[in-house]
Amino acid sequence: MNTEFLPISRRDMQSRGWDCADFVYVTGDAYVDHPSFGAALLSRLLEREGFRVAILAQPDFRSAEDFKRFGRPRLGFLVTGGNIDSMVAHYTVAKQKRGTDYYSPGGKPGRRPDRAVIVYCQRIREAYGDVPIVIGGLEASLRRFAHYDYWDDKVRASILVESGADLLSYGMGERSIVRIAKLLDKGAPIGRIRDVRGTVYLTTPDDRLHYEAVGGWDFAQLRHDKRLYARAFGVQYREQDAVVGRAITEKYGERLLVQNPPQPPLEREELDALYDLPFVRDYHPVYKTQGGVPAIDEVKFSITHNRGCFGGCNFCALAFHQGRSVRSRSIESVVKEAELLTHLPGFKGFIHDVGGPTANFRSPACEKQLTSGVCTNRKCLAPTPCKNLRVDHSEYLELLRRVEQIPGIKKVFIRSGIRFDYLIYDPDESFFRKLVRDHVSGQLKVAPEHCCDNVLSLMGKPGVQVYDRFCARFFALTKACGKEQYLVPYLMSSHPGSTLQDAATLACYLKKHKCRPEQVQDFYPTPGTASTVMYYTGINPLTGKKVYVVTDPHEKALQRALLQWSRPQNADLVREALIRADRRDLIGTAEKCLIRPKQTGGKPARTGGRRPQPNQRKGGNRKK
Repeated sequence: MNTEFLPISRRDMQSRGWDCADFVYVTGDAYVDHPSFGAALLSRLLEREGFRVAILAQPDFRSAEDFKRFGRPRLGFLVTGGNIDSMVAHYTVAKQKRGTDYYSPGGKPGRRPDRAVIVYCQRIREAYGDVPIVIGGLEASLRRFAHYDYWDDKVRASILVESGADLLSYGMGERSIVRIAKLLDKGAPIGRIRDVRGTVYLTTPDDRLHYEAVGGWDFAQLRHDKRLYARAFGVQYREQDAVVGRAITEKYGERLLVQNPPQPPLEREELDALYDLPFVRDYHPVYKTQGGVPAIDEVKFSITHNRGCFGGCNFCALAFHQGRSVRSRSIESVVKEAELLTHLPGFKGFIHDVGGPTANFRSPACEKQLTSGVCTNRKCLAPTPCKNLRVDHSEYLELLRRVEQIPGIKKVFIRSGIRFDYLIYDPDESFFRKLVRDHVSGQLKVAPEHCCDNVLSLMGKPGVQVYDRFCARFFALTKACGKEQYLVPYLMSSHPGSTLQDAATLACYLKKHKCRPEQVQDFYPTPGTASTVMYYTGINPLTGKKVYVVTDPHEKALQRALLQWSRPQNADLVREALIRADRRDLIGTAEKCLIRPKQTGGKPARTGGRRPQPNQRKGGNRKK
């Protein structure tokens, strides 16, 4: 490909004949020019609109010097922490330092600071004072309001307040950033840009707002009043809609934080044009001697075909970031990208994924969402499917057929999440049969998460009987096509609402189905999710009802051990958990028991159960 990377040094910039950049784009990730990276999407989009963008990837944050690399930009700095929150990138749910950062050269950690957006903005201010700064990306988007911070165990102010930036672009920021860039280019002061949807700004309480607003909570109260905090999040969640959403305000002393309503999602033609931009589709060659950037490995030969998710899982931030109204690219656009992939170096005939947030969503859940917005009082799929839900896999099926017919493509896999309940609700099994026959690479990842209805309800998931229906049909179709394939179920321990008794019930369920998870995800409280609000407040922000919450590290370890009951190293924890859960009936030698009584001498007691046999459910892996 002849596409050039955008400048990463003053020499690169000068070789293009630029005396300065319009924008310097600061990112916590290494520079990867691929459409799976937000910085690449937005920088290429700005380039298409005629703006000069230089990339400052993982700058040395220990001083302001590296932030002067390109000189003062004509219009301002754009700042993102990267594809994932910098705190999640650095720490496990146990708050232990991770040994790998997949978005850094060679996977080595330490190339970005904790709370990267805040630190980068501080260094920019040190370097250039009042230069315009716009923050965006996941880290900024999910921290746009006062938010509970798990790592500090307190409610922190909006990241716009803490960073000292001028403007925050939240959600998928293509429309917002182009509008902001054009206003700045026309000479509009950054402090007067207040009418752009999808942005957050600071003003004075007596300023006239551009949109009808709700909220008005005072940060001084939010940080101490858990019930008020839960109620505020509930309003923020319900107003996260481009059709009917209103502006939301928060008070910070003499300043008023204003979130304008969300931008409408990009429609099909706009998404097609976005993914048709001239990406190099690789990491910058400067990283080659450092081992490359591991994050490219899973996405280099993958295709994103959709955005948004109406699944509505309470522990997921997608609803607060991409929104609940799904949009997708045209089949022709996806086919064009697939054809391009066949000509890239290293392509061996396999498309690793044709997916997105949820692989088998292609359109809004119902026609009503287009004119009336998403429902504020219920979810599309859980606990039961809405009567207005439109279940249709026909277009996705046609898309996959078109892609696999391209010369040079041997196989097309689906590795991103399949929403199993949406799949099983489809009376037409054409897609299900083809999925099992042609698009599973031995294991299919699905996310039942738990088996107890009380926990699943708080997660925003359907009852386990729906998962059981899916499993039965999956294995029947697998057998019918003469294959040996497995399901890799994602499971979560210690989610709000889950007790030791619930964990014991899940352990019995796993044993019954001969499932031994290799890894279990402890619930990780991160900004922007309803489940995190439950964890902090003990209140479900969507209903106002109280919720049992596990915060004690030892009880968390007990719940996790129960889900991995068959591991010898968990034996003592499993016994303790069963005793505390009043489930001594599961300690013994009977078939139903999870573990044997502790022996006082001789060989250590073995855990119960047999090794899983072929075509039985199998455990999965997921980053903690």
